[in-house]
Amino acid sequence: MIQLFFSDIGPKRRLYLHNSVGIDGGNSKDWEVNARSIQLIKQRGKVKALDEEIHKQQDIDLDVEFDVHSGIAHTRWATHGEPSPVNSHPHRSDKNNEFIVIHNGIITNYKDLKKFLESKGYEFESETDTESIAKLVKYMYDNRESDDISFATLVERVTQQLEGAFALVFKSVHYPGEVVGTRRGGPLLIGVRSDHKLSSDHIPVLYRSSTKDKKSCSTLPRTDQDTCLFPVDEKAVEYYFASDASAVIEHTNRVIFLEDDDVAAVMDGRLSIHRIKRTAGDYPARAIQTLQMELQQIMMGNYSSFMQKEIFEQPESVVNTMRGRVNFDNNTVTLGGLKDHIKEIQRCRRLILIACGTSYHAGVATRQVLEELTELPVMVELASDFLDRNTPVFRDDVCFFISQSGETADSLMALRYCKERGALTVGVTNTVGSSISRETDCGVHINAGPEIGVASTKAYTSQFVALIMFALLMCDDRISVQPRRREIIQGLRVLPDLIKEVLSLDDEIQKLATELYQQKSVLIMGRGYHYATCLEGALKIKEITYMHSEGILAGELKHGPLALVDKLMPVIMIIMRDHTYVKCQNALQQVVARQGRPIVICDKDDHETIKNSSRTIKVPHCLDCLQGILSVIPLQLLSFHLAVLRGYDVDCPRNLAKSVTVE
Repeated sequence: MIQLFFSDIGPKRRLYLHNSVGIDGGNSKDWEVNARSIQLIKQRGKVKALDEEIHKQQDIDLDVEFDVHSGIAHTRWATHGEPSPVNSHPHRSDKNNEFIVIHNGIITNYKDLKKFLESKGYEFESETDTESIAKLVKYMYDNRESDDISFATLVERVTQQLEGAFALVFKSVHYPGEVVGTRRGGPLLIGVRSDHKLSSDHIPVLYRSSTKDKKSCSTLPRTDQDTCLFPVDEKAVEYYFASDASAVIEHTNRVIFLEDDDVAAVMDGRLSIHRIKRTAGDYPARAIQTLQMELQQIMMGNYSSFMQKEIFEQPESVVNTMRGRVNFDNNTVTLGGLKDHIKEIQRCRRLILIACGTSYHAGVATRQVLEELTELPVMVELASDFLDRNTPVFRDDVCFFISQSGETADSLMALRYCKERGALTVGVTNTVGSSISRETDCGVHINAGPEIGVASTKAYTSQFVALIMFALLMCDDRISVQPRRREIIQGLRVLPDLIKEVLSLDDEIQKLATELYQQKSVLIMGRGYHYATCLEGALKIKEITYMHSEGILAGELKHGPLALVDKLMPVIMIIMRDHTYVKCQNALQQVVARQGRPIVICDKDDHETIKNSSRTIKVPHCLDCLQGILSVIPLQLLSFHLAVLRGYDVDCPRNLAKSVTVE
């Protein structure tokens, strides 16, 4: 999901147009003529389809240049209603496009708002929850108590009536050249671009002057040189509102991360940030931060898709996760984000790993080694279920929140639930400045680099490595586990080269995919360290191939799943030479006895399994607790090739989004 806004004063520049678009513009000569109208162009499908639709418009001159202009655009999946032009963003307040809004997230009380607004005569045209926001802002404007109400104040009043999670950007014909953005529970940042010096490297947050004076309640303090960001000497400046840094890195690497309930307003080339009231823990300003991201990281390069690129980046991404943290010469591990809290974590009574989807599987994959090295009980929880159960959490618990984006709605709610109960919170994310990284007490950035494909690959293996490093840090002063600890560290040392060796199996796995892509279902079985691999591999196949796939704990085979096995059912089994080896061999014989023809992922030196199996994928041997990183990559590659053969969009699977900002 991406939302983007472009504003410029000074030298003339062209407009940037993305998905559903609303634009306005003007200069000193014809401002009143052109500024008070907004044109919406909407199209279902890829941005290319929208671009073609834009160029079909007879009444838009794409070569015109303005001294001041702004536009908003959006690409997102449908949350309510089927994907269609009428359900796509921006949504409008009326047929005159007086107010338009784009939205990430979900409004949980939209039905009540819609019922109220319909009773006031407002007509709805879409099936979305977002349209109620556009209608509500017009209702607030139509019923304003004075004509000098600011756009930021109007948006504040609207958000006070909204329940749910959202990141919003507004435009209006009544406030030409202005754009207002706000967030609560959804990610929103502002990119700042200027070739000239800016007035400040941070923006003070503006609060209401007084809650006693009725007039001051309707307007926020004026913006001036002390309270807003602007270009020195009226040079050109551009502001971008976006839900993710990868959307703006092409234009700028300087960003401001907004907090929940911030209202950011751009007017006359000046950016100001407002809040209704000051609360405990509020920071008085928002700093401009510099992203350590390069444009080439979000370019596809010579690969056919971002997912393929990210699978093949894993030798480098796991190195980046360990870089500067693991010293292989003296067997030490340093996690700077935890150094102030590690003693407190070592004194805790229980570790709780809370996550969703792939991040949950990273927790399952490392639970056993965490239990082994910390000798603490380790719970791995799905965030939604954790909240549904009102799970007891205590002050001597340490709660980990694992998320690639750092914005996952369920994990964020679970984080706030745990903080209320006094637990120490730790974030494991891939996104600097994300909500989880800001709201947790401490944390680890996995440094896997931008992940564009919806189906997570390199983030999974980097989360895996990050949690292993945490386990090593926890036991660095325990003499009894030092041999095992050194063994794991040296296993991490050779891991990147072993990943490259697994990736060399790509052609073999592509050939396997040609045999399976017409199947309707696949079972993936394993146990011990590889149960998580089964779950993750099955999830990848579900996500991008739309085949039914199921990850099965091999120890549960005779408790039901064995009934699915016959000569037609594709079965993938993971059998590695660890403490579950004999048990997995027994499971293999049970499958073969039911006329199953399993495809076995095994150690390349396991001659017994290779001899007894009709089809094998042979991966290099690694330390038992790290082998799951190697065994998951063939399943990532298999899911990719299956999706390509079935003719599906690998990077944008239907019905899914990269950052899940709704419950």
